[in-house]
Amino acid sequence: MKNIAIALLLVMTISCKEKEDTTETVTQNEEETTKKETMKKVVFVLTSHDELGSTGEKTGFWIEEFAAPYYELADKGVEITIASPAGGQPPIDPKSADPSSATEDTKRFDNDKTLQEKLANTVKLATINQADYDAVFYPGGHGPLWDLASSEDSKSLIASFYTNNKPVAFVCHAPGVLKDVKVNGEFLVKGKKVTGFTNTEEEAVGLTKVVPFLLEDALQANGAIYSKGENWAPYAVEDGVLITGQNPASSKLVAQKLLEQLNK
Repeated sequence: MKNIAIALLLVMTISCKEKEDTTETVTQNEEETTKKETMKKVVFVLTSHDELGSTGEKTGFWIEEFAAPYYELADKGVEITIASPAGGQPPIDPKSADPSSATEDTKRFDNDKTLQEKLANTVKLATINQADYDAVFYPGGHGPLWDLASSEDSKSLIASFYTNNKPVAFVCHAPGVLKDVKVNGEFLVKGKKVTGFTNTEEEAVGLTKVVPFLLEDALQANGAIYSKGENWAPYAVEDGVLITGQNPASSKLVAQKLLEQLNK
């Protein structure tokens, strides 16, 4: 009898332990599911254009304007998808990879093989549905002035985010993609406070006659209330869910403002 009692006690102990382990596993799975459901999701849209007008030089997106916001958001738990018109590897402006343009974030990117692999496999812009995300972010570089500014996929995506009251953020040359975006038949930027790469900054880099349009002029022509800070200094403007930054130095500031809106 004593042996039977010991055996029964052992079986009951094992059964209780298995039940505890199962309960703990279920709880952990539930917590992971809840965390995934509440995690904010942002889609980054990069250019696929790599020709700097008729100069014979290359362009693309500016690394700092991608890396600084990416890490600012990802380090805070934001899930990021990267898209581009053509999909795959988007072109990097070679000048942004020059050591003279290096920042702590670009140095981190240079050693981040995981992000580099992710960047090499961007999804096609046409497949992006705003319903799957909480916000959209456009890094700059001169490339967007040629492809994203005239992209119907880009224009409709921005309008969709905006009309669903989701943040739309742009930095440096990227506000130029807003130029022809319309909402209810009116230019989205009409009567809105915005900023972006200035005419004097464009002149300083010697590309006034190369770019397809001057961002400052184009936005104002379509009714934007354009403002700017000092050349090359951080400056960003918010108007409702519309967030714009002036230049590369404004990249992290725009991301911080975006994060604040996501956390409201």
